[in-house]
Amino acid sequence: MRLSRSPLNCAIRAFMFISFSAPVVALSPVSAEEPVTPTVSYPSPLTTPVLPSRALESGDAQWFIAQVNRGLRAAYVASSKAQWANLTDLTPAHEASAATRSAELMAYLSEVIPLASRFDDVKTDPITRRQLTLLKRGSSLPAPKDPQAQRRLAELSTALESMYGKGKTCRVVADPSAPGQQIKRCRDLEQLEEVMRSTDDYDALEEAWEDWRLTARPMRPRYAEQVALSNQGARELGFSDLGALWRSQYDMAPEAFEREMERLWGQVRPLYQALHCHVRAALNQKYGDQRVPLDQGIPAHLMGNMWAQDWSALYSLVSPHPTRDSIDVTSALRAKGFTPKSLTRFAERFFTSLGLDPLPDTFWTRSLFEKPTDREVVCHASAWDVEYNNDLRLKMCVKIDHEDLITLHHELGHHYYFQSYYTLPILLQEGANDGFHEGIGDTLALSVTPSYLHTAGVLPEASEHPEAVLNEQMRMGLEKLSFLPFGLLVDMWRWRVFKGDVPPERYTELWWSLRAQYQGLRPPHARHPDDFDPGAKYHVPGNTPYMRYFIAHILQFQLHRALCQKAGHTGPLYTCSIYGSKEAGAALKSLLSLGASKPWPEALKVVTGQEVLDASAIIDYFAPLKAYLDEQNKGRTCGW
Repeated sequence: MRLSRSPLNCAIRAFMFISFSAPVVALSPVSAEEPVTPTVSYPSPLTTPVLPSRALESGDAQWFIAQVNRGLRAAYVASSKAQWANLTDLTPAHEASAATRSAELMAYLSEVIPLASRFDDVKTDPITRRQLTLLKRGSSLPAPKDPQAQRRLAELSTALESMYGKGKTCRVVADPSAPGQQIKRCRDLEQLEEVMRSTDDYDALEEAWEDWRLTARPMRPRYAEQVALSNQGARELGFSDLGALWRSQYDMAPEAFEREMERLWGQVRPLYQALHCHVRAALNQKYGDQRVPLDQGIPAHLMGNMWAQDWSALYSLVSPHPTRDSIDVTSALRAKGFTPKSLTRFAERFFTSLGLDPLPDTFWTRSLFEKPTDREVVCHASAWDVEYNNDLRLKMCVKIDHEDLITLHHELGHHYYFQSYYTLPILLQEGANDGFHEGIGDTLALSVTPSYLHTAGVLPEASEHPEAVLNEQMRMGLEKLSFLPFGLLVDMWRWRVFKGDVPPERYTELWWSLRAQYQGLRPPHARHPDDFDPGAKYHVPGNTPYMRYFIAHILQFQLHRALCQKAGHTGPLYTCSIYGSKEAGAALKSLLSLGASKPWPEALKVVTGQEVLDASAIIDYFAPLKAYLDEQNKGRTCGW
């Protein structure tokens, strides 16, 4: 799954305590003349009152929000510039600067968020009320008011992220270069993931799977303490627990939101179950009845992914037509002589064909397109508006291949979201909800079809043989459909943990109960009482809400269908590209320009005419795959 991190998501939407021990990065070569230390200054809430008392005494909500926006802009820009420097030049100095600016931002937020509640009963205009609401519910890790508890929560958050980042398991194994001798072999996540992707040896997969989960065991007591402190912070903000605060961020009652997610899952469950049934049958044929029984969940370590959230590595095992070659987009791109920057310009042409404005000139001089040779950087693709004023930048070590072409369309989707709402107050500079930014990027990536690539001059012809279409449907299904139940259950597990339904010693038991229920997966062997398997997924120790990714997977197909209708597309949904459609572009622009100024149902209605999420577009898109799976599954006992 491609993850893009907007600066705002690092701030009020996530409000995470950033690990001070995380890698540090610096400015890209094109922006090296910019100062590392932000020149803008703002009053520190720890030393100087940020808000004169008259705002609170008089109930002047508009004046209060104006001052908060002013302070937040300064704090966000300072933090964002330091983060950009950190991620594009990993040095101790840049790391220290990013940590300092993050601490200042957290201190500011910890002061102004509780003050917003003082205006609950004050009459004010709708846009001010919207900003007050967003400010109150914008923290994903609220700190208690007690300074000592604040410091402890920061320490725990830093420690958990550090433990994940440094995770490594060592074993004594036979020395392959010296028969009869033993050596100590230590492997980190990257090395263990490579095992998961590259081998089909059952025992080697099981060992790699278990080794990564061993790194999570020591996290459990710290995580339990973090839950207690963040729950305390949530209660001080008026919520029953941290899960209720998270669910409140979706413009509906927390209980209604939970029911809504279950409804959406009900729409896509039959399609997922059909894929599960077919994949299980293939794995049974490969590994036998003893290891993969046809009436039980699939052992999770066999799915080609450390968390079994993406089954793409199993494509060769279940390809409908293995002798049918797929269209080789990568070779076509390389034959055209694309460079990282020119490939990015090619992706920009998709957006300008919709009638959207070109990216600003500064985008091309300040972005990082290639991995430099003179310093360490974080290559993971991400989209930025560093100064929250259309200072758009891409951080990505672009490769000339099909995957990165799709990633570029996804990332520029974030940039065009930024470009559409950057004139709004800082509190409104975000997606309609936290699933919209990822959903928009993936919506536009769905338009990277053979017909689009032919029209744009990459492929010599656009037609695809039906067998190639089915192969591509399977490839996409293994990536996107397999993720849906995992995207749902991570936060369902946390909601129950935050609520206090299970003690720490039963965290892993609950985790596997939900994975069995939703994914039809089971651990390869019995779990140890000390295990903390949820901690093996970054977003748990990193305290990043996860339901946003489930929403994004639903939303991208719903938006894609609606935009295709506006573009006048009449064929199967999977063949549609909105490239060149000014009508689709106008509708998209209307949605993007709202930012977070309207509740997400109103933003969704702008494009789809609907005020509820609807997963039926996924069923439409994967209709050929569903027909194939139903035929293959005849006579099989599906389910678990």
